[in-house]
Amino acid sequence: MAEEHLDDVYRYLLYMTANPHLAEDLAAETFERALRRWRRFDPRRGAARTWLCQLARGAALDHFRADRRRRRREGVYASDIPETDEPVFGEGLSPDLDRAVRSLSAAEREVVVLRVVLELDGETTAKVLGIRPTAVSTRLSRALQKLEERMVSDVRG
Repeated sequence: MAEEHLDDVYRYLLYMTANPHLAEDLAAETFERALRRWRRFDPRRGAARTWLCQLARGAALDHFRADRRRRRREGVYASDIPETDEPVFGEGLSPDLDRAVRSLSAAEREVVVLRVVLELDGETTAKVLGIRPTAVSTRLSRALQKLEERMVSDVRG
């Protein structure tokens, strides 16, 4: 049952990390966690897809925390998103839209991928993110407004 959501989990992690290789590693870690915790999954509390996205989010946040500690130890600070000319966020995005998506904060990218790319409803997205549905709506609205402004300025500029 969980395998049918592998692509969704991978796409979610790709948008969170902006790194295809890291997204693959985190997707594998997510499914490893799911396998270990499968007995605790309760379909009455939510869909498998929602539960897997919650596990994926936890795996990504754990990675980011560990990476931040490692960078601090090493005294090297890397940028949030790797510099590359290749589209990171998915096939079919124009370079301008890819750049605009990259310019969003991690929280904004995350809500966009859950609501727009994975087409989760507001309640489910709120459950994955651990925030209120109204916060999801606000965050999505602001993110989409920023994308629109950046795309319009790219067209004009």
